[in-house]
Amino acid sequence: METLDIAALANLLQEAAVQEILPRFRNLGEGDVRVKTEAIDLVTEADEAAERVIRAGIEQVMPEALFLGEEAVAADPALLDRLQDADLAVIVDPIDGTFNFAAGLTLFGVMLAVVRKGETVAGLIYDPIGNDWAIAEKGSGAWMCKANGEQEQMNVLPAPELSQMIGIANTGFFDVETRRRILNNLADVRLFTSYRCAAHEYRVLAQGHLHFGMYNKLMPWDHLAGALLMQEAGAHVARFDGSAYLPHHTTGGLLVAPDKASWQELREKIFTV
Repeated sequence: METLDIAALANLLQEAAVQEILPRFRNLGEGDVRVKTEAIDLVTEADEAAERVIRAGIEQVMPEALFLGEEAVAADPALLDRLQDADLAVIVDPIDGTFNFAAGLTLFGVMLAVVRKGETVAGLIYDPIGNDWAIAEKGSGAWMCKANGEQEQMNVLPAPELSQMIGIANTGFFDVETRRRILNNLADVRLFTSYRCAAHEYRVLAQGHLHFGMYNKLMPWDHLAGALLMQEAGAHVARFDGSAYLPHHTTGGLLVAPDKASWQELREKIFTV
């Protein structure tokens, strides 16, 4: 099996950020931000330019890989159907947290996942502001890697009792009745929030600052890298029905918890979808 050049992938995300993302941060001009599907679903010139840089780089270091970028799929949704049968694929979110980026908030990141024959084998989440990477390769643990070469292994936070749990709950993609029920149930945990940026949510979870994460809409560029990161950090990750989350899944929800017992408790008592 061919070894992945993780360093080259990490450098590519940094290059895209330096060239195309950071110069536009808090510097977007009129017409640089457009609505995709609704007012909270945005795309900027930075998203598109960064994706072009990353795609060009992937064509150099992994020319045999199918490239799936969020913006490319937005332009041609049929591309997504090719993921399930691809021998090798690279899935990229050039700016995760575009709403935050466009609003001038620093909660945004660049995400990349590598899928080989239907299995996620690597995930990278780069923070352009902090200039560091959360990186996971299947079977090798989850690591926070700094620009100076320092690395620190990441591990999930052990689960406390339900009333003391804190976590991420993205309820916006449920129907109204389901959302109302889940929000009512969430009164039984200590605290829940949403950063509107899966990149930072997964990083904080993997670093052991939060206990759980829940998502309903599963686009691969939003969750493949983070789900692998969480598994390598020791978390229990599964769809709502308990099945494994696979790269081609876009429905079925996702629940992340420190272990299987806490996952089941959260599923039965809080996330009663």
